[in-house]
Amino acid sequence: MAVAAEISIEQKLKALYKLQLIDSKINKLTAIRGELPIEVSDLEDEIIGQETRLKNLLEEVKKMEESISANKGKITDAKALVKKYEKQLDNVKNNREFDALNKEIEIQGLEQQALEKRIKNIQFDIEQKKLSIDTLKAEADGRIADLKNKKAELDNIVAETQKEEDELMKVRGSAVKVADERLVHSYDRIRKSVKNGIGVATIERESCSGCFAGIPPQRQSDIKQRKKIIVCENCGRVLIDALLSDEVSADFKS
Repeated sequence: MAVAAEISIEQKLKALYKLQLIDSKINKLTAIRGELPIEVSDLEDEIIGQETRLKNLLEEVKKMEESISANKGKITDAKALVKKYEKQLDNVKNNREFDALNKEIEIQGLEQQALEKRIKNIQFDIEQKKLSIDTLKAEADGRIADLKNKKAELDNIVAETQKEEDELMKVRGSAVKVADERLVHSYDRIRKSVKNGIGVATIERESCSGCFAGIPPQRQSDIKQRKKIIVCENCGRVLIDALLSDEVSADFKS
């Protein structure tokens, strides 16, 4: 059974720098979208919040309307009692019964007045709630329209760049297979920790192109030989020589 050829350090370095070129290209494609993904997400969250507030307001109005119905029922009961007591007045036998019935009629009348006042207050609150609901609905409609436009704009940009990004991801997958897993993990970690997303740096003017720290001549010589993985002692980026960079860049563009 044939043994697969071992991948050389030079091949790994080339694959890693190819990853860098691919990731930088993907970053540029993503940058074209600008703040749109964040704006879309913020609008979606805002609309969800408005929908929740609208649901709560509608629920409050429903409870208020139920309260009005209940109070109207109590008014009906109070009126029925007044009629009952008024009818009983025709059959009273003494002043004490007469006064007691009139007192009950007065109490039920006051109860009716209190209930009617309560209903008016609730109706006023309902009108205020409905004004808030109308305002909130108008705002929500505006946000929904904004979201629709932002999504359409984002979809157009994504459609223009998605095919190229998908192709780059396929090439990236092939490059990852060539590069050492631990090397790729280290590269990804470095990329996430630096602002410019550069995990592989070249030697420029005897310095690391990532952090501009000087590189001793012996280390420069070792880097050019491509026999081992060498990282910048200052920033941790993987270092490659300019010639390797040119070779991979030319191959990548072709």
